[in-house]
Amino acid sequence: MRRRAGVRKVREVSFPLAREPAFEAVFERHFEDVCGFLCRRVGRDLGEELAAETFARAFASWSRYDVRPGAARPWLFGIAANLLRAHRRTEARALRALARTGTEMLASSGERQPERLLTRAETRRLARALAGLRVRDRDVLLLAAWAELSSQEIAAALEIPAGTVRSRLSRARRQVRAALARDGAGPDRIALEEVVGG
Repeated sequence: MRRRAGVRKVREVSFPLAREPAFEAVFERHFEDVCGFLCRRVGRDLGEELAAETFARAFASWSRYDVRPGAARPWLFGIAANLLRAHRRTEARALRALARTGTEMLASSGERQPERLLTRAETRRLARALAGLRVRDRDVLLLAAWAELSSQEIAAALEIPAGTVRSRLSRARRQVRAALARDGAGPDRIALEEVVGG
């Protein structure tokens, strides 16, 4: 499986996990989700590179890590979100291409799949709706929908108040619903909204 090869490569190149068993546990628990999220945002190759960089940065700052239960996931997605900022153009190009072709350029790297896969037409409509969002709103929406973070976890990841997360999430969902309605999504709109947590 491609995922396991990527995990081994990251483990061998980025940091010596054997010296930090607690970090190894965090790595094993969260790498696939972080990598899948990043691959879905910017494509497989860049997503895997960013996942490796996310964990390399996490390892480098491990001594400052907050050891409270549940703190690792938002901390790691926060690092990933910060790395994504440098690749906004790549994501925007990928969303525009996806909107034109409906071909899954933002292919996941093995993360959980939705119960119902989208058709090409649905994928194009969803990509157009996502591309139309402000970057800050899209970040919050996709952390909620694709990374399955709670509002509190998103707030911790992005270092913004939870109320700001909730307002951005509400605005993004409202805009996606409106874009899908304008785009003539029809009866399948419900399935598309489920993909983005609407």
